[in-house]
Amino acid sequence: MTERIKAIITKIGLDSHERGAMLVASALKDAGIEVVYLGSFQTPENIVKSAVQEDVHLIGISCHCGEHLTLVPLVLKLMTENKLQNVPVIVGGVIPREDASGLEAAGVKRVFIYGTTMEEVVQCVRDLCSESG
Repeated sequence: MTERIKAIITKIGLDSHERGAMLVASALKDAGIEVVYLGSFQTPENIVKSAVQEDVHLIGISCHCGEHLTLVPLVLKLMTENKLQNVPVIVGGVIPREDASGLEAAGVKRVFIYGTTMEEVVQCVRDLCSESG
C-alpha cells in the first residue's frame, strides 16, 4: 500500500472503558497511521457509516462489555451490505481466548487478547492493509 493507512478505532456497545482503545489509537498515530477515533458507545450502524464516510483501510473495535459475539458479527454483516468486505476488522479488549476463533470464523482478521503489545498491533495493521491493497 503506497498511500497512508487510515483506520477507525472505536468502542462498541455499552462500554466506556476507553483506555486500551486510546492507547491503540495513539500507537497507530505514532507509527504514521491516520486514525479516526469514534469513542465509546458506538453502534454497529454508526461504525459502518463512519467507515464509508471516512474511506478507511481498517476498522479496529474494542469491547469490554461481553457483547462482542453479538455486535461484531453485526458490524461484519453491515460491512458486506455496504460493500466493505475488503476492509479488515480487528478486535481487542476483554475477549476470552475461547471466543477468538468464533470471531475469526465470522470474518475478523485478528483478535487481540490480554498481553498483546502495541508493536504487535501496529505491525498487524500494516500487514493487513498491505494485503488488502
